[in-house]
Amino acid sequence: MGVKCKMELRQLRYFVEVADREHVSEAAENLHVAQSAISRQIANLEEELGVALFEREGRNIKLTKIGRQFLDHVRTALKAIDYAKEQIDEYLDPHKGTVNIGFPTSLASQVLPSVISAFKQEYPEVDFLLRQGSYKFLIESVKNRDIDLAFLGPVPTNDSQIEGNILFSESIYALLPVSHPFSGQRSIHLSDLRRDHFVLFPEGYVLRQIAVDACKQAGYEPTISSEGEDLDAIKGLVSAGMGVTLLPESAFYETTPRFTVKIPIDFPQVRRTVGIIASKTREMSPSAHDFYVFVKDFFSKIEQYK
Repeated sequence: MGVKCKMELRQLRYFVEVADREHVSEAAENLHVAQSAISRQIANLEEELGVALFEREGRNIKLTKIGRQFLDHVRTALKAIDYAKEQIDEYLDPHKGTVNIGFPTSLASQVLPSVISAFKQEYPEVDFLLRQGSYKFLIESVKNRDIDLAFLGPVPTNDSQIEGNILFSESIYALLPVSHPFSGQRSIHLSDLRRDHFVLFPEGYVLRQIAVDACKQAGYEPTISSEGEDLDAIKGLVSAGMGVTLLPESAFYETTPRFTVKIPIDFPQVRRTVGIIASKTREMSPSAHDFYVFVKDFFSKIEQYK
C-alpha cells in the first residue's frame, strides 16, 4: 500500500534554505518568516517522510545521510518546477521574459555588451541574468538548465548534448612589457618567448590551455610564474613586467594596456572560434530563443561586412 504524499512547495523551499545555511534562524531571516514556522514545517516534512533529515551540532544543524540524498532530489524537482513556471509566464507574454546568459571573462568587455545592447533596442522588456564562469562550468550549466545559453571560445564541437554555433574566429596575440627585447618587432615566432615567464589564467580556464598548447607546438613547455582570474589582472601583471601572455584579439578591443605591446604571432598560427551554445535536450523559452536567433543573425551581418 503506497504512502500518500502531501508535501508542499513551501516545505521543500524551507528545507533547501535550512540545508544551505545549516542554521534555522539564519534561514528564517533570509526567508522573512518566523523561525517557529520553519521549524514546524521541517518537523512536518520529517514526520511525513518518516526519517530525520537533520541532526543538531551545537547551535548549527547538519543534514543526515538520507537528508543529503533527499536534498539532491528536491533541488532537481524545484529547478524543474521553476523552469515550468517560467515557461508559462513567457507563453503568456513571450517578449517579457528573462534570459540567463553565461560568459567567460575574455568576452565580458566587448562582445557581450554590444550584442545585448543591440537586442534590447528590439526587445526592451526582456531582462538578462549574467553569470561569468570557466569553460567547463558554462558547458555544464547549459546542460543542467542553470543557464539558457552561453558564449564560449572555442566552440565545443563533439558534445552530443550541446548545440554550438560559431559566430566568428579570432587570432591570439602575444602581450609583452614595453621593456621586452622583442617589443619593437612587427611579429614574433612563439619560440622567441621560450625563456620568458608567462602570466596565464588558472588551471581549468581554456585560454590557459590554448597558450600552453601553442607553446608546446613551438617546441617548449611555458614557465608559468603568475596567474590571474580575469583579463585586467593578467594585463596588469604584464604591465608590471611580471611576464608575457597570450590573449585573443577581442581582449584588446578598447586599448592595449599601458606599458605593454601587442604583437602578432607568425608561428604557430594560434586562433580560436567564438560562439554561442545551447542545450540539445530541452526546449528554449521564447525570450531565450529570440535572443539565440538574434545573436546568430547579428554576428552573421558583422562577418558579411568584414
